[in-house]
Amino acid sequence: MNIARRGRSVSVIGLLLAGGIGIISSTQTWLTVTRADAGEPILVAGADAMALLAPLSLAVLAVGAALALVGRTLRYIFAALALFAGALLTWWTAEILFATPISAVAPTVTETTGLAGSTTIADMIATIEPSAWPVLALIGWVLLIVTALFALATAHRWKSGGRRFRTDAAAHGEQEGPVDAIDSWDDLSRGTDPTR
Repeated sequence: MNIARRGRSVSVIGLLLAGGIGIISSTQTWLTVTRADAGEPILVAGADAMALLAPLSLAVLAVGAALALVGRTLRYIFAALALFAGALLTWWTAEILFATPISAVAPTVTETTGLAGSTTIADMIATIEPSAWPVLALIGWVLLIVTALFALATAHRWKSGGRRFRTDAAAHGEQEGPVDAIDSWDDLSRGTDPTR
């Protein structure tokens, strides 16, 4: 596998892996809300904690698949979109992981308890504990950013590599000169003089 194909393959695999992590984590428990009234803990899935988690992960999967097929210009555009999605997802996941806003748990708490309003929900929450899934998702988003940057840095080589190879081959052919049809081993072995 040449460098151009290897670079494209690494980019595609990285984006597909990051998108897959996002899709899987969207269905898993990201946060566990312990209630102040000692009721049953409330489990908040990734898709509930971050509304755009599943759609953006699907978009990353689509971009990863498209990178294997599209032309050079679209590769730049898709890699830039993946970088933008990775930055957004990293920011939102880090916020949920390190400073969980009430808005991340409010929909699930309201659905479970019937309570609404930020102040009311905050009063009924004792603690909010993140699971390992947002950490794994954050690692996936870092991978997404690195892969998108790699794709942007190497996309120009995915086609120029083939063009450069053809140019080198043409230059090599010119140095050797054109092959004369009469100048072959069979003709020389029969005593044919190629200069006539």
